[in-house]
Amino acid sequence: MIWTVYLSGEIHTDWREQIAAGAEAAGLPVEFTSANTDHESSDAAGDFLGKPENNFWRDHQSSKVNAIRTKTLLEQCDLAVIRFGDKYKQWNAAFDAGYCAAMGTPYITLHDEDIVHPLKEVDAAAMAWAQTPEQVVELLKYVTA
Repeated sequence: MIWTVYLSGEIHTDWREQIAAGAEAAGLPVEFTSANTDHESSDAAGDFLGKPENNFWRDHQSSKVNAIRTKTLLEQCDLAVIRFGDKYKQWNAAFDAGYCAAMGTPYITLHDEDIVHPLKEVDAAAMAWAQTPEQVVELLKYVTA
């Protein structure tokens, strides 16, 4: 079986690349999917549909366009890894975790110890909590064996 692993969350570090490289080096039977990780093009995803009156409607329009990809890929994945960074609040990642929990899709959270408390509900529904991309690779080794 080839596992489809959705990588959700923080877009300002190379954690996705670290996990992909580790999985490839270990020869794991996984393929990775993700939301658009380019901040500017994500914010502009709906701009081609017309110029909204204000930023609220621009964000609303683009979030719906982005949700086509996110919703589809989350529904198709076998497992999700949801990364919370320390620099920005990733409300979208929390939403993805809730969506996975509602669908019964297993997910792993990836974050530092200093944000355990604000993520207690998200972590409670997770199947595992990792603090490093290397730990995620080890989890993937185990579950795909």
